[in-house]
Amino acid sequence: MITIAFKFLAGRYHATPWGRHVNEGAVEWPPSPWRILRALVAAWMRTLPELPRNHVESVLRAVAAPPQFLLPPASTGHTRHYMPWFKKGPDDRTLVFDTFVAVPRDAQLLARWPAASLDDTQRETLGRLLTNLNTLGRSESWCEATLLPGPVPSAEERKIVSAPLNGSSPPRDAEIVRVLCANPSTAFENSLFTETVERKRAGRTAQQSVKTATYDPDWHLCAETLWLRAQRWSDPPGSCWVQYARPRECFKIEPLRRLRRRSIAPPPFQVARYALDSKVLPLVTETLPVAEAARRTLMGIYGRLTETSGVRGRSPVLAGKDEAGRPLTGHTHAYYLLTDEDRDERLDHLTVFARAGFGDDEVRALDRLRKLSTGREVEKRHPLRLLLLGLGRLEEFSRGPLASSKTWVSATPYIATRHAKTRGRERIDMSRADARAAFLIDDLRQQGRAVLPDVFDGADPVEIEPLLEGGAFRIAARWRPIQFKRFRRKPGDDGGARAGGAFRLTFGTEVRGPIVLGWSSHFGMGLFLPAASAPVRRA
Repeated sequence: MITIAFKFLAGRYHATPWGRHVNEGAVEWPPSPWRILRALVAAWMRTLPELPRNHVESVLRAVAAPPQFLLPPASTGHTRHYMPWFKKGPDDRTLVFDTFVAVPRDAQLLARWPAASLDDTQRETLGRLLTNLNTLGRSESWCEATLLPGPVPSAEERKIVSAPLNGSSPPRDAEIVRVLCANPSTAFENSLFTETVERKRAGRTAQQSVKTATYDPDWHLCAETLWLRAQRWSDPPGSCWVQYARPRECFKIEPLRRLRRRSIAPPPFQVARYALDSKVLPLVTETLPVAEAARRTLMGIYGRLTETSGVRGRSPVLAGKDEAGRPLTGHTHAYYLLTDEDRDERLDHLTVFARAGFGDDEVRALDRLRKLSTGREVEKRHPLRLLLLGLGRLEEFSRGPLASSKTWVSATPYIATRHAKTRGRERIDMSRADARAAFLIDDLRQQGRAVLPDVFDGADPVEIEPLLEGGAFRIAARWRPIQFKRFRRKPGDDGGARAGGAFRLTFGTEVRGPIVLGWSSHFGMGLFLPAASAPVRRA
């Protein structure tokens, strides 16, 4: 069996049946075997003239019989355009229809000859001819032709089959189409190539038909269309019409089955980043009151956006409390993190982070956050404004407290979540720097395991180093924890009375922020920054 596969690279096959006008809108399907043979001859003469004639002729004779076609799914289409005509002047134009068969670009049309066979030399010759065959039909009908090495795959057998009738009746679901094929007994003859010449004999002129080698090779298969028209041939010599059965629904367009897709909501935003702007920015020691102001302002905006019948809504994510006013657990609600990212000892960025993500109304509130009021006297003349830099998922940010690092240092004091025992057998002498450091390290490690278990309970132990200078904790080699405002604006808050310190955390691998632990951590206390971007004391 010989099987040739054609793939139409542009997804279109352009060809008009023999004897039909292009503007009739008729399209040739399946491709006529006569056209395939002539395309092989053209590929030989134009690109592979070194191939011996006897090799090529033996291959062409093997595939001269009408083949079977396995047709891919297809549909028809056309374009209309005007071509210059010039019969009535330079502006004269004529309308031209370009009808084509549309097929999937990756689909193959197979032509097979079940009773034919080729030896190794013939297969090599046919393979080279097909490799150099780049169009089938008109010039815009780009194709890629290959010789299949074996039998047709079983999956291809399920394609639409178009085959010669050979005198039999067509199937019920098929229609009869005329296909121009080669006549194996006459396609390679040259008996009709003649020309008329005039000869003078005995003073008179006589016309005589003389056989000439018009083409090389001088086969009927090589006759050009212009010559055929000049000789008034209605059908090419060496050809014959063969009746093929073609499925009636070969151009049926199967509607795409609509898949019901589950509407998957996009993951919620977890981060909102702002730049602070004012002629007088707050010092880093005012982190907690600025964070409280950000929370208070956002809750107000949210309440006004969700107000219904005079009742303002309340966001558990922004407030950190449920509808009954009970504090949330799990640390998935919002953190308000203030940072000094240009190292001038003044706050210049606000990061609002919620591990559980923000809802639609909370995102609307974050988008409308424009100004903060902390109660500072200077804000009457120089208000503290905010510019939203971005909203997104945690993995989409890598600046400030959201960066990655192996070493992290305190940007604000770590405040203990419990009070040290100063009485009894297990009392702690908080007057000693090493005892205070040990107590805070133990509390910090417990908080790390509770809030960030994946980080603090990893395979590599976390090294915690106190940042002490002369027996006192130092942040950025300048600030002492006691210089930071640590009391919140709520009754009973004792953050200022709790022990606080500064530390360096070293992990076995890079860890992604934010890392913020301890008392009032949701208001920026206990914030750690990567060592490379942490504030340092200016000279």
